[in-house]
Amino acid sequence: MGLFENLAGAAPELFTIKTMLLMMVGTMAGLIAGAIPGFTIAMAVVLVLPFTFSMTPVEGLATMIAVYVGGLSGGLMSGILTGIPGTPSSVATTFDGYPMARSGRPGLALGIGVWASFFGGVIASIVLMVVAPQLAMIGLEFQPVDYFSLILFALTVTASMAGDQILKGLMAALIGLLIATIGSDVVFGQPRFTFGVDSVAQGFAFLPVLVGLFAFSRLLGDVRTREKAHQRLGGEEAHAVHIDYLGSAREVIGRWGNILRSSLIGVFVGVLPAAGSTISNILAYDQAKKTSKESDTFGTGAVDGIIAPESANNATAGGALIVMMALGLPGDIMTAIMLGALLIHDVIPSPSFITDEPQIAYSIFLAFFVANFMMLFLQSFTLRGFVLVTKVKMYMLAAVILFYCSVGIFALNNVTYDMWTLFIFGIIGFVLRGLGFPIVPMVLGVVLGGIAESRLSQVFARSDDIMVFISRPWSLFFLLLGCFSLVFPFYQKNLGKKAWTRFFVPLLLIVQAVPVFMMPGIVRPSLAIAMAMTGGLMLIYRLRGEKLPNSAGSTNSTD
Repeated sequence: MGLFENLAGAAPELFTIKTMLLMMVGTMAGLIAGAIPGFTIAMAVVLVLPFTFSMTPVEGLATMIAVYVGGLSGGLMSGILTGIPGTPSSVATTFDGYPMARSGRPGLALGIGVWASFFGGVIASIVLMVVAPQLAMIGLEFQPVDYFSLILFALTVTASMAGDQILKGLMAALIGLLIATIGSDVVFGQPRFTFGVDSVAQGFAFLPVLVGLFAFSRLLGDVRTREKAHQRLGGEEAHAVHIDYLGSAREVIGRWGNILRSSLIGVFVGVLPAAGSTISNILAYDQAKKTSKESDTFGTGAVDGIIAPESANNATAGGALIVMMALGLPGDIMTAIMLGALLIHDVIPSPSFITDEPQIAYSIFLAFFVANFMMLFLQSFTLRGFVLVTKVKMYMLAAVILFYCSVGIFALNNVTYDMWTLFIFGIIGFVLRGLGFPIVPMVLGVVLGGIAESRLSQVFARSDDIMVFISRPWSLFFLLLGCFSLVFPFYQKNLGKKAWTRFFVPLLLIVQAVPVFMMPGIVRPSLAIAMAMTGGLMLIYRLRGEKLPNSAGSTNSTD
């Protein structure tokens, strides 16, 4: 069946009164949660998850996607009105959004952010519908060894996102893998690391660990001192404003090139495992500033400085969903929770998911598309709610959030063991945050640990020859890419300062051309030859210390 036939088949499942109402509530909840500084989108999705247990898979996933989309857009309200980003994905939005609001144009700033978020989400949803089925076809080529190498690459990416703290990022990922091994062996069922405690033999459920590491640990940090506990979220600066929808729409549409570029950056970053909207938000802002003819206005209330980060962070959700739908792996924390929801409903994510469950898969595509329209409609109502929430003291809000987290976790299996898991990992997360360890690599280590172990067991069940890791083209591709991802933070930090950074991109192209050339067919080997030639040409230019012409007709110095 084609794209439109599948969408037509999924539409009756999604477009019911109940599902639409659930999505509207989810979008509203996401907008409010995203607007509250410190209340992450992941926490909002986790809170919604227990309510989806009694729903159908389509209803539950559509609701969580609505929360996801709403949360990504909601962060702009706090960032623009108070200068405090509601979520990390809205950090760059404050660079120009807050100065524009302070200069007497808060309605215009909010309108630009809302429209940019909408267009970014719509573009990403179209890319999702077109690309995910094609990527899933490639995913069908994957064998257990390729999956294992992909998971290793995902963990190196999450660790490298720790920046200068890459060692701590790697350690956090390893701690997550260690946590995943606690309990019964996936192959023989033998208990491991239980230390004689019978209840630990069942291991740790993913959701209590996730809520403990993310939500509980953050709440502990927010109320760790009396002063912080009595702080109000938005101070006294937030006030009711009217969003200038028409004027802002004209501004945004007139800069369609920035929207398209930033949206595609968001999709690309979303495809990278665990890169997330925080990275795309800043990267899109950086590219918009570099390509703008008025780069000196950035930071003072530039329109392009709001459009770029807001269209990119909403588009990142589409990229993350591509990875989840096509390969059955979480692209970020939110899609990891959705994977857990699929498993709860006895739906097994895999490269064949789109073909095996087309009704659910294409309902997710449509839900992501529709959620962006709901976000556009509900944003003005949520703004008024946000103004009220910013007056709440942190200790009151923390108590309410913790209560709902606890109720949701207990409802999962109705056992006190999950509550202890929540508490223990909340303390662990609080301590690790205080020591400067990133939490995302650890969480994804927990999520991917079981998958990695089962895939590795399947590899050695077939053969004990370790050469299979480099003889399989996809496995070699991801292993080499993982090596470069570990070096990337140092490349980024020393770019333009150290001579070796000039050879990073050419060597990446040349090295990656080898596994691509090993792949079957004609297209991919031809692409590998083009990659090798491009990398070789760049390498020759840079070894000679010459200037390489760019597409704009100017030159880029290789110094």
